[in-house]
Amino acid sequence: MARDNDPMPQSHEYDVLIIGSGAAGLTVALNLPEHLNVCVVSKADISSGATLWAQGGIAAVLDDNDSLENHIQDTLNAGGGLCHEDAVRFTVEHGKESINWLIDSGVDFTRDEDAQYHLTREGGHSHRRIIHAADATGHAVSTTLASQAQARPNITLISGRVAVDLITNRKLSLPGNRCVGAYVLNLEDNHVELVRARFTVIATGGASKAYRYTTNPDGASGDGIAMAWRAGCRVANMEFNQFHPTCLYHPHAKSFLITEAVRGEGGVLKLPDGSRFMDRFDKRGELAPRDIVARAIDHEMKRLGADHLYLDISDKPADFVRHHFPTIYEKCLEFGIDITEQPIPVVPAAHYTCGGIVSDKRARTDINQLYVVGEAAFTGLHGANRMASNSLLECLVYGRAAAEDIARREAQIPPPPPVPDWDESQVRDSDEDVVISHNWDELRHFMWDYVGIVRTTKRLQRAKHRVDLLSREIGEFYSNYRVTNDLLELRNLVTVSDLIICSALQRKESRGLHYTLDYPGLLNEPRDTVLFPTTYRTLSP
Repeated sequence: MARDNDPMPQSHEYDVLIIGSGAAGLTVALNLPEHLNVCVVSKADISSGATLWAQGGIAAVLDDNDSLENHIQDTLNAGGGLCHEDAVRFTVEHGKESINWLIDSGVDFTRDEDAQYHLTREGGHSHRRIIHAADATGHAVSTTLASQAQARPNITLISGRVAVDLITNRKLSLPGNRCVGAYVLNLEDNHVELVRARFTVIATGGASKAYRYTTNPDGASGDGIAMAWRAGCRVANMEFNQFHPTCLYHPHAKSFLITEAVRGEGGVLKLPDGSRFMDRFDKRGELAPRDIVARAIDHEMKRLGADHLYLDISDKPADFVRHHFPTIYEKCLEFGIDITEQPIPVVPAAHYTCGGIVSDKRARTDINQLYVVGEAAFTGLHGANRMASNSLLECLVYGRAAAEDIARREAQIPPPPPVPDWDESQVRDSDEDVVISHNWDELRHFMWDYVGIVRTTKRLQRAKHRVDLLSREIGEFYSNYRVTNDLLELRNLVTVSDLIICSALQRKESRGLHYTLDYPGLLNEPRDTVLFPTTYRTLSP
């Protein structure tokens, strides 16, 4: 089998194609039967996605003083009335077994002085239930799972590939509602390859690169959500974009995340004059859910005209800080900030896409043989606000569920039909790449200004006008020139931004992560915002 960076033929067939190599995608791959021929494609290195950067940990009930009901209730409370209780219960009930699977796979979680696994607490949690590997849990999970996948002879790992579009029976003018693979762009030779598969899994992550400031890696451009939408899948609750309250504010830090666990271990938020302020916004103070903390910081920054505020954990013993947060300590030290002696400058940044492709408890979408796992999915777990450290848990639980469903069904699913190769005969190389870079900058700026932490109807309407113009420009560009990574990502970000804006315009209330000055109150009945591809363009926000 091919290994990472080995060339892939222009056309190939697998039992299962997994697009994305984070915790969700690799969990699916490693839980599939070993007689299945599996291909995992990723944009960059196999362990370079959002999982790699996750610092805090994974929420699960692992302590006798905690309970499943506590975790369920905490998640429902954080979700602003929009969590699907069946999805929450399903996820929480499978938490411990998912953690045990990671431990059995070799993930080395942090232990305390009694050799027991150390559990921390984060915003919205009533108990300590966050298992972690120091402050680099994502790195430990990602590298361990990647190593496991590389050792499996039935798993082909291919990096340097960007999915262009899903291939469905509908696109092939065949009967039925089935996904049969995808076209993927080889970033080394810039040619599009055909990958046919009996099952296809979207594990591409979220769309936070739609915003000017984000904690996400460069690849978080909403590719899977946009492709599924174009293929005919419903999407839901795209207006709920989580902004992490504390991103390191430094011109050279490239949006380095300061984990919520810093606040969980006693870190306090401060104004430039050194005074605390969170108690004025929520009785839970620094341990309030992320949406409340992010809005509080945004409010104080705008009130004061400040570029950033501060997160201070310097009153804790220096050894304690260095032991619990070694990655953050070293990174801040690179920029001349000793967090054992001085506060950390912080600013909110786009962090997590709570909405996504509508799926069920088996990770199935509206299209047969197409699955979605991880941040690209809408399972109903997060509701209007994702509770800290539930996301990696969702990757594990739904990744294992998808693999189980594929294993159960694979004997009945025939090989994919013949598919034509990608046709480049009518396009040419672009000599106007400045259009892409300009449109990329414009999109991220107006999304940040108009569709950010605090919204208004007028701002959203302005954003809608701009995104419509960009959609037409990019559509024309896509039709006339050979595809490139930048063009594909911009095309997908424009699509996802449109979905975010339309969803936000439909919600006439402030709930969870969606806060609008025009509708500050709550409606009596919580409802998901579901967009249907066949009627989307005729909706009147």
